[in-house]
Amino acid sequence: MPTYQHTCVRCGPFDVIRPMRESAADATCPTCTEPSRRVFGAPALRALPAGLRGALDAQYRSADAPRVVTSLPGRPGRTQRRATDPRQLRLPRP
Repeated sequence: MPTYQHTCVRCGPFDVIRPMRESAADATCPTCTEPSRRVFGAPALRALPAGLRGALDAQYRSADAPRVVTSLPGRPGRTQRRATDPRQLRLPRP
C-alpha cells in the first residue's frame, strides 16, 4: 500500500499508509488528533530494481555532461567456422 505524508500544524510531518482509493480522505494527527493536510513530495524510488535505478541515474547525468567519444568502438570478434564442404572453401572471403 502507498504511504502518504501529511503535516500537522502543531506536531509536524507524519506518514499514513492507506489504499489509493482513500488517498483524498482527511487524516488526523496521531498525536493531537487535529486535522492535517497532505504534503506532496518526490516518489520513493528506493523500491526500483538496481538496474533500472542505475539507468535512470545515467540518464540524468548525461543530460548535463554527456560522455564524449574520441574514437569508434572496435568490431566485435567473429568466430570462424570451418567449412565442411570443399566448394565453400573456394568462396571469396570478406
